[in-house]
Amino acid sequence: MVQYPTTVDRAFAALADPTRRAVLERLGAGGATISELAEPFGMSLTGMKKHIRLLEEANLVATEKVGRARRCALVPSAFGGSSTHRARTSTPSGRIRS
Repeated sequence: MVQYPTTVDRAFAALADPTRRAVLERLGAGGATISELAEPFGMSLTGMKKHIRLLEEANLVATEKVGRARRCALVPSAFGGSSTHRARTSTPSGRIRS
């Protein structure tokens, strides 16, 4: 049985949630504070912080404290592991191997 790094498992688990996928899509356009990310969802800062924490644990997002705000950005090499996983499990036609 092929063993994948736990970061790949965490990345797929993080991507399973539509809110987190939307956050990643938003961060693809540039960095944002947690407040800016929470606003479109009508979500509390605490709720968004939990989503961001999971994305950080999956090494998809990095945060840094800037003044009183926490700024989020995509990790440049974030999708390397999932691309490797997809390449190993897909056929040349793009179908998933069983």
